[in-house]
Amino acid sequence: MAFNPLNWFLGLFSLDIGIDLGTANTLVFVRGKGIVINEPSWGAVEKKTRRPIAVGKEAKEMAGRAPKNVIVVRPLRDGVISEFEITEEMLAYFISKAHEQSIVPLPRPRVVVGVPSGVTEVEKRAVNDAALLAGARQVYLIEDATASALAVGLPINQVGGSVIVDIGGGTSEVTVFSMGGVVSSRSLRVAGDEMDQAVLQYVRNKYNILIGERMAEQVKIKIGSAFPLKEEKTMTVRGRNLVSGLPETLEISSIEIREALRPAIDTIVQAAKEVVDDIPAEMVGDLMDNGICLCGGGALIRGLDERMTEDLRIRCWVADDPMTAVARGAGMVLEDIEAYKHLLLQLD
Repeated sequence: MAFNPLNWFLGLFSLDIGIDLGTANTLVFVRGKGIVINEPSWGAVEKKTRRPIAVGKEAKEMAGRAPKNVIVVRPLRDGVISEFEITEEMLAYFISKAHEQSIVPLPRPRVVVGVPSGVTEVEKRAVNDAALLAGARQVYLIEDATASALAVGLPINQVGGSVIVDIGGGTSEVTVFSMGGVVSSRSLRVAGDEMDQAVLQYVRNKYNILIGERMAEQVKIKIGSAFPLKEEKTMTVRGRNLVSGLPETLEISSIEIREALRPAIDTIVQAAKEVVDDIPAEMVGDLMDNGICLCGGGALIRGLDERMTEDLRIRCWVADDPMTAVARGAGMVLEDIEAYKHLLLQLD
């Protein structure tokens, strides 16, 4: 990545942006201002023309309520782009909205985008091209786990092991760092979305009531847990009875939702165990000292740190503000791209 004097000069004035392009939510970090946007990764388009109608929060509100001529979709699945044009529109909207933070016209921004580990060359190229078409001057890609580790302050550039478990909407990643590189990692497509589906299926199978994805997500957030709670919770759920076809309301408990979430959480814990088993014996002491950091929206599941600590016999802890870690880490890279370029992904 050669030094470009023009880009350096423009960088002094542009409103550079760090983006966590997540399956569930997109967060935007503006250099010098922090997180300025946190909206759902949704898009609504006209069925025949594919003309974009809405993105973000506005599009998500249309889900399940739109007329037949409007398609409401999530353009990213399992952490990668599945609908290129809608992703481009979504990025253009977020970049434009971020630029509203300034009262004077500014050069096009440099953009650092977080992507899941293990993305293919085609997937990396898709993110790069979408960001350029959306208005970026330069695009840099960084793995989500690396960006999160930077934001959390893990000593990933030092000799010794640091472990982060990043549980997003579409993917969960377990990564071990040492000396600025990845020692071991595991990426699995079991994360927040899978947990939502587990709640939906549980209610359907046990009570014969169909609830929507948004309701399932609310249940997970409000009463979901991975470890017994000191005081168990309940929540009112509304859906459609599959026998009568009529609307129905039921009270559901955190004990039941914990049971529904168990398979997905077991899978994530098992992946963490396998990664820890793979690390060199010399690093075990480092892990005992540093513990294992949990971040991403899934880290907010109540008791997940306790459950993982019990299973792994290593202290697990939740990062401060775990949902914004990727965007904040991308923002740190913007402060000094040269210093962090060894952590960035290259396009072949």
